[in-house]
Amino acid sequence: MLPNPVARQGFAAGRRLHLTFRLASVESVMRCGEPRKWAPPGAGSKTRPRTHGGAATTQEEVIMKRSVFFGTLATAALMSGAAAAQTTLEQVKARGELNCGVTTGLTGFSLPDANGNWTGFDVSLCRAVAAAVLGDGTKVKFVPTTGQTRFTALASGEIDVLSRNSTWTFSRDVDLKFDWAGVNYYDGQGFLVRKDLGVSSAKELDGATVCIQTGTTTELNLADFFKANNISYQPVPAETNAEMEQKYASGACDAYTTDVSGLAATRATLTDPDNHIILPEVISKEPLGPLVRHGDNQWGDIVRWTLNALIAAEEYGVSSANLEEMAANSPNPEVKRLLGTEGDLGAMLGLDAGWAKRAIAVGGNYGEIFAANIGEGTPIALARGLNAQWTQGGLLYSPPFR
Repeated sequence: MLPNPVARQGFAAGRRLHLTFRLASVESVMRCGEPRKWAPPGAGSKTRPRTHGGAATTQEEVIMKRSVFFGTLATAALMSGAAAAQTTLEQVKARGELNCGVTTGLTGFSLPDANGNWTGFDVSLCRAVAAAVLGDGTKVKFVPTTGQTRFTALASGEIDVLSRNSTWTFSRDVDLKFDWAGVNYYDGQGFLVRKDLGVSSAKELDGATVCIQTGTTTELNLADFFKANNISYQPVPAETNAEMEQKYASGACDAYTTDVSGLAATRATLTDPDNHIILPEVISKEPLGPLVRHGDNQWGDIVRWTLNALIAAEEYGVSSANLEEMAANSPNPEVKRLLGTEGDLGAMLGLDAGWAKRAIAVGGNYGEIFAANIGEGTPIALARGLNAQWTQGGLLYSPPFR
């Protein structure tokens, strides 16, 4: 048992560093091309040095490079241990800015405009957390991440929270040591195709080329679906949403697969969206939500209850338009606790009484955020479906504020 919080944080920092290099190694392997061919031990080693880009690498050079690498590793360990003396909340407050990981660009969810101003469904959660913690929803540094780099960025401490289309799975939670703060979008994987392809079901895609983003659960789901239905496909890999959208739009693949919400976002950006359809099959469960590192429960609670505040606000009729009125006059004790006019919930999080009120004020409650960014009144035109409140037949549900 570690004797004090600083020691525990130092231990956690070491685990984060180990995980960072582990993830980097995994991602390096995933990005590699063809595997190296096997050769008998010692074959060629006595006749010529290894070469990299045409330059000979001697044994002495290898030793020197390894020394530099491990020296860098030791330095990183010391820096990580020093940073761990502060909690994430303390680091964010000292920095005066929230580092929030988002996608490299997905319409409706996280996308910068020509001036570099980020907007979207996932961006709104980042701004709500910044408002709760720092009192200002604009104090956010948005860090674009790909399917390959997102978890390394979080594990290494480059970002404080990851708010992008990341599926909550057993292995990511338990093995990679991340905590999901909840689900902000219940989704599932589907397929987008051109109407002139002439298919009405994903089961008719035998032999098709399929655009797929690397480093995601969609790769595994795709393989499982085609194997289960005894059909074949040819993957067309891409690292970013933009790259995948470009390949699909140019005809490099017959079908495009990702979460249905992402397919709707992509279709909305095409020059001829009416000529593309999302096939009816949903082949997986994809609970998407913001996540943080294991080991800092206070920070996890802040992100979790900020999301819950947005969800509860919609349930209780608290909006950006009536926020002040509800704070002053609501007879509902739950609303009073939520908005900080009664009780001491803020102090339990290490925040002030108005944290949730500020979070809601930035972009509104969950329903307002959904409608403004991805709802039926936007080009993406997503219905609430499973993401409706539990009182409206959906799965959205916040624990009590008491």
